[in-house]
Amino acid sequence: MGGVRGSPPHLSIPLPAPDFDPSDWTNEKDKLGLDFPNVGDGWGMGGGWGRGWGGTGADPPHAPPQLPYLIDGPTKLTQSNAILRYIARKHNMGGETEEEMVRVDMLENQLVDLRTSFAQLCYNPDFEKLKPQYLEQLPRKLRDLSRFLGSRPWFAGEKLTFVDFLAYDVLDQQRMFVPECPELQGNLGRFLQRFEALEKISAYMRSGRFMKTPIFWCTAQWCNTKE
Repeated sequence: MGGVRGSPPHLSIPLPAPDFDPSDWTNEKDKLGLDFPNVGDGWGMGGGWGRGWGGTGADPPHAPPQLPYLIDGPTKLTQSNAILRYIARKHNMGGETEEEMVRVDMLENQLVDLRTSFAQLCYNPDFEKLKPQYLEQLPRKLRDLSRFLGSRPWFAGEKLTFVDFLAYDVLDQQRMFVPECPELQGNLGRFLQRFEALEKISAYMRSGRFMKTPIFWCTAQWCNTKE
């Protein structure tokens, strides 16, 4: 097993499809020196980021056991958010001033709420019945994000931080879900364009490694297959 599972969806590098039995992992996980080797073993939906098995960073019911982990020299980490923050600190992408760090923390949790509600909708067997209520509430949530961004180029301020990767992912999913959503025009639309224009992001999205779908695991009611 290689790479970091649970990376920001569009930006993680797709690895070859695993060709192993779950026991290949369960028999090895306790040998890696991880503090929490059992995270993700059939615990249902949990928090996290990335379009792994389920696309939300959360394990839907009946998803294969999975564990995002990172081994970086002597540092051994589990939990998607812990890995994400560790990488952000190494690259000075967690905010520099107190104001920036506060904005990063607030936005990260706001995005978790939006991502979780969207995942709950898409995995619900009553998807079509519940979709109108979600669509009714979505504009207000997007307007809140729009006000928070304001005239800044990035959500924390003048410099790119790791929450911009998370924000792009969440907003792009909503754009796919509601292509004509007016709240995703204006400054949020310009944010999406600005992010996609970043040199390395642009190169990756033009490459054969880029995979936009699926967002969710096969048990979801929406965007559960590769286009």
